[in-house]
Amino acid sequence: MVAINETLANTEDTNIPWVREKIPNAISRNPSVEEVAALQPDLVAVPEWLPKENVDAIRDLNIPVVVFRSAATIDDIHENIRLLAAAVGESERGEKLIKKMEDKLAELQEKIALVPEEKKHKSIALISIMPNYGGAGSTFDELCRYTESINAKAAAGNHMGEEMTKEQLIAANPDYLFFPSHENAGSREEGFGKQYLEDPSLAQMTAIREKHIGHPWARYAYNISQDIVFGIQETAWILYGDEFRPSRQEFLTAVE
Repeated sequence: MVAINETLANTEDTNIPWVREKIPNAISRNPSVEEVAALQPDLVAVPEWLPKENVDAIRDLNIPVVVFRSAATIDDIHENIRLLAAAVGESERGEKLIKKMEDKLAELQEKIALVPEEKKHKSIALISIMPNYGGAGSTFDELCRYTESINAKAAAGNHMGEEMTKEQLIAANPDYLFFPSHENAGSREEGFGKQYLEDPSLAQMTAIREKHIGHPWARYAYNISQDIVFGIQETAWILYGDEFRPSRQEFLTAVE
């Protein structure tokens, strides 16, 4: 890999810092065609939201481009793995990676099945610095589904791309509030969460009154790669206890 998106370049916030350190370049989130061409890549992988004219311009330079989905589900992630693996001639490794995901999910589901029913089906509102994230159609839906909990935003009719107001949050009255955390306690997202906890108008919400406040690690909570399984594990840890607790450097790979 010759370059990575600069928003993913912080080694403090990645679960695979030793891999990040091997990548020589960090490029902008929406790089110019010239910026991409200067790297002389054999293949460019871009998300579907990148403007089509940018993709076409890169292809006009005879640089192969593969466009992957902005994943919202486990199935979407499987599709992206197969797409990227095929693009580099490693389909077998792609299937191996998917198998590792499925094995990890099966392991977690087996443990969750042993959790007493009275602890399950709690509602969770994810409070993100991205205000339109966390509703129905987001990967947070998958974290809730696989942990047998309820996405409070989705249950209230909030969809991915829509902001939930504080008034709507009070009406939803979730059992838990999740504030994604970072290694840097002074991050913008950490500060964003504090304003909710310090807001008197929210003080009587169940989650705040009962101190059901979770701080899932952001690199797992927002993960849209094979490592989403550790977002599920992190959610289970907050809900069900330390037997689910992951380390900060969990990852799946098909490369031995």
